[in-house]
Formats: sequence, C-alpha cells, structure tokens
Amino acid sequence: MFKFKVVKICKQSGARIGILSTPHGEVETPVFMPVGTQGSVKGLSKDEIIECGSQIMLSNTYHLYLRPGEDIIRHAGGLHQFMNWKLPILTDSGGFQVFSLAKLRKITDEGVQFSSHIDGSKHFLTPEKVMNIQQILGSDIVMPLDECTEGHADYKTARIALDRTIAWLSRCYNETYANENNKQMLFPIIQGNMYKDLRLESLDRSMEFARCGIAIGGLSVGEPKPKMYEILDNLSPHLPKNMPRYLMGVGSADCIIESIARGVDMFDCVLPTRIARNGSAMTFNGDITIRNAPFKDDFSPVEEGCDCYTCKNYSRAYIRHLIKAGEIMGGRLLSIHNIAFLHRLINKIKDAIRNDCLLDFKKSLLEKYVL
Repeated sequence: MFKFKVVKICKQSGARIGILSTPHGEVETPVFMPVGTQGSVKGLSKDEIIECGSQIMLSNTYHLYLRPGEDIIRHAGGLHQFMNWKLPILTDSGGFQVFSLAKLRKITDEGVQFSSHIDGSKHFLTPEKVMNIQQILGSDIVMPLDECTEGHADYKTARIALDRTIAWLSRCYNETYANENNKQMLFPIIQGNMYKDLRLESLDRSMEFARCGIAIGGLSVGEPKPKMYEILDNLSPHLPKNMPRYLMGVGSADCIIESIARGVDMFDCVLPTRIARNGSAMTFNGDITIRNAPFKDDFSPVEEGCDCYTCKNYSRAYIRHLIKAGEIMGGRLLSIHNIAFLHRLINKIKDAIRNDCLLDFKKSLLEKYVL
C-alpha cells in the first residue's frame, strides 16, 4: 500500500527523484505540498489547486480538532470526503501550533494542555488522542505529537524536548499500528534544535519507528538560513535512502533548492498563499511586491513565461488594483500563481536531476534570485 522507490539520483548532487505510493495515489518527489490548514487552501478550490500542479495536500489536526471537530468529519466519511479531495493528504499533528501558543499551553510528559485560540476552552492532547483524531480524519500520512523548541533554546531544553518527542513517538507508533488494517503511514519527526549531536541522536532513535518516511522538524523557526543548511548537511549522510525525507514548514524557492540538493524530498509551507494575500508574488528572480506603486501601470503578466491561470489572464496592474481595493480576488490570483510557481520550480529541479546537473541549475538560479 505504501512504497517509496527512488527512480533517479543526480550524479552531480545526490538529489533524488522518487515515487511515493499511497492509498490515494502516487506522488512524485521532490514535491511541494500546499497547506490546507482548515481543510482548505485559503481562497482556492480543489480544482484550482490541482490545476496548479499539486499532487498532495497538507491539513492540520489541531485546527480541525477545534473546528469543525472530529465528530463532524467522522460523519462526513473522513477528511477526503468532507473536502472532496481525491488525492493524498498529509496531516500535521499540531505540535508546531502548540509550540506557537506558548502563553496558552502547558507541556508535560503525558501530553499538552492548552486553551483554544478560538474561544479559550480548555483541551488536553495526548499522543494517543492525536493519533485517534488523525485516524478519524483518514489522512494518508500522519505525524506524531512532538515538542518543537525555539531556535535559540539552550542544550538542556533541547535535550528534554528530544527525549519527550521520542517517548511520544513510541506511544503514537503503538496507537497507529495497533490495528492491523491501518491504512495510514506515520512519519517520525527528527528534533534536536540546532545541536548536531542531538539531531543525529534523534534520527538514530527515530529509525525504529520509521516504516516509509521520516520528517525533519524544528527548522525554519527563526534561525538563519545557513544554520538550517548546516543542520541538513550534518543529517544528510545519515538519512535513510529508501524513504522520503520531509522538511517541515519550508517553502521559499532558495530554501527548497538548497534542501533538495541536500537530499530532502518533501516540503510544505503557508508562505505562497500568505504573501499572496499581502500582495507579493514569487518569481524566478525573487519575490516582487505587486501592491507597490511601480506596478500601477504595468500591464505585463505577474511573470513572463508562466503559464498559470493568473499569468495567462491578468496583468500586474489589475492585480495591484484588486489588492489595493481590498478585493479577495487579488489574493486568490496571486495564490494561484505562487503555488503554480513552486511546482514549476520543482519541475525544473527534477529536469536538472534527470540531467545530472542540479548544482549547476542551483548556481544559475541563485545568481539571479533576489533574497
């Protein structure tokens, strides 16, 4: 049911192209997963997301648990039915959301007590509860409850979080695979903050729970990008070769290509839709802020050469007008472009891998990419 096959390794970089088989279809990696936190990529229909090139979507257990609640989704027949999405779904456990609610939560070895950001109601999530919710959601790939620490956490704090994450992982694993008919795949999450020895220890201790995939968490949490690449360089030689490697929460073009060159296969991030709603577009020359004055009479597409729906039909000047006027359509059109851009980027990366020249492509891209 779940299987990962590497079909091409770039001779120049070691980056891979692979096929991940799931109950809801195959996913070719490297892959970017748009984030449908609440069961919806903000402002876009499922058909628009697929037309952009998406093969798999991410949703969030924490948010869906709070609203509409697992009972509603159970009655709908699961998340696929509820949102009318036929392709694979990965659900995050909510660990990062708990991390971001520092003033509203209390973490113990048993689980996490927190107050809802919606209405202040009290909740307690255990590793078992998180897996039970994801079983009801029926997502293909599920994530364990983990403890993410701030990028500047000290060694002792990082050690405590690592040990707790592994203990929770064991409980999540036992709960996930207690049913022999289980149709979900659990990806362990590597933690350890910015400490290389803790990262390697986390990987080593996680491997006994990894069946067909592993995730790297706790990066892109405010640390400098070179530090993230340093951690990936440290991990890369030790990551399993027969499983997809998922870097959580990364979605800028430069970070994606740098990470793929270091052996990463899967990505997710709210970045493309978040900056779209603020009037910014992703391009192969870096992000541009279309809401700014220089674009008021620019009647060219968002990006020359892009064949997405937005670029084929609308100009920078029109989209700027929509953004300035507060029209929802402006953010929608830029969201379509940005998601399509990331898929175009990854398709170009795959071409470079097939031609054994990813490092050359990376160099040419970053030379003109304005950070």
